[in-house]
Amino acid sequence: MSTNRKMKIEIPTPEEDAAIHAAALSDPDNPPLSDHELTLFKRRGGRPRGYASKISTTVRFDQEVIAAFRATGRGWQTRMNDVLRDWLKTHPSGVSG
Repeated sequence: MSTNRKMKIEIPTPEEDAAIHAAALSDPDNPPLSDHELTLFKRRGGRPRGYASKISTTVRFDQEVIAAFRATGRGWQTRMNDVLRDWLKTHPSGVSG
């Protein structure tokens, strides 16, 4: 058994694993993946391709602006980016003083 702070993972016994595997093999709608198919799902480190268009920068915002976006939960920075992108649509000449 492996544990971490948030959840407990229970490893099935060899008998349970064999029963699970047999049940998976008998399901015609969802056959188990081959070893080759599993290698196609192997995760590579870093962000997925397509994120190269983002750059890291340091920006200062008012406390209440950051607090309001953070209060919306996970993904708040993406939502902030979306709001700024929408603003650019209504101000096509870009930022003006």
